Amino acid sequence: MNRARLHLVECPRDAIQGWPHPLSFEDKVAYYRVLMRIGFDTLDLGSFVSPKAIPAMADTPKVLRQLEDEGLWALTATRALVIVANKRGANEAVAFESVKALGFPLSLSPTFQERNTRASLEEAWSRLSDIAEICAQHQKDLVVYLSMGFGNPYGDAWNEEMPAQWVEQLQSRIQPAVISLADTVGAATPALVERVFKVTTSMCSPEQLGAHLHTHPMDGIEKIKAAHRGGCLRFDGAMRGVGGCPMAQDDLVGNAPTEWIVDWAQQSGLWSVKDAYALDLAQSMATDLFA
Repeated sequence: MNRARLHLVECPRDAIQGWPHPLSFEDKVAYYRVLMRIGFDTLDLGSFVSPKAIPAMADTPKVLRQLEDEGLWALTATRALVIVANKRGANEAVAFESVKALGFPLSLSPTFQERNTRASLEEAWSRLSDIAEICAQHQKDLVVYLSMGFGNPYGDAWNEEMPAQWVEQLQSRIQPAVISLADTVGAATPALVERVFKVTTSMCSPEQLGAHLHTHPMDGIEKIKAAHRGGCLRFDGAMRGVGGCPMAQDDLVGNAPTEWIVDWAQQSGLWSVKDAYALDLAQSMATDLFA
């Protein structure tokens, strides 16, 4: 087993944006305050996209300003990440000192790229190039999420070599800080996940690759463990496994439950919680918020 310390990303943004019941500004801030105490390396907390597209994230600037005004980021090593889909969103996001990384969704599936960002793949690459330039100018990390990284339900071309080919292309054209492979519809098997990561981690530093894996409760976190066996050291999750992708066509498929990842990581000596009480409190709050 690779004994290098993991980089854990908690993704309340992914949980909240698809939740059928809106969360108030006050509830988000209270929840994020607790999550920041746990010790996550990154908190994926919001997005700068059109409110018409994702109304649940319309208050992201307000949330960030509140957390900055309270001075909480200075008290934690947790870094804020937000999702952007174009140049406008990137320019808005980099204005916040607390935002250390911008995430952009790039899909191996042309169909999903169009549905997710209303852009062709050619347009998406152009937007990504603009965003990369903005990140470089403002000393922000760029995280590219390769969605539909393990297949898609649209009949678009896919094979096991494609993720590595896209990683190579991204490194050549964009040089993002992190490339995160996403099992968007939760269809990958642990064996497939391990094989794909073994190929991609042989092409670049393990620290440059991440895993955003959607799972079924019956799978547990076997796909997380498989990605780690493949060399991955960065993992996204969400409390209680809330979130995921509607295209999975299975209501039980959601984000990998963070509490399961933390439990495995701690038992394996790969990561440690800074505030165990905050972890318990966050799980309790998630139960209430996502009831």
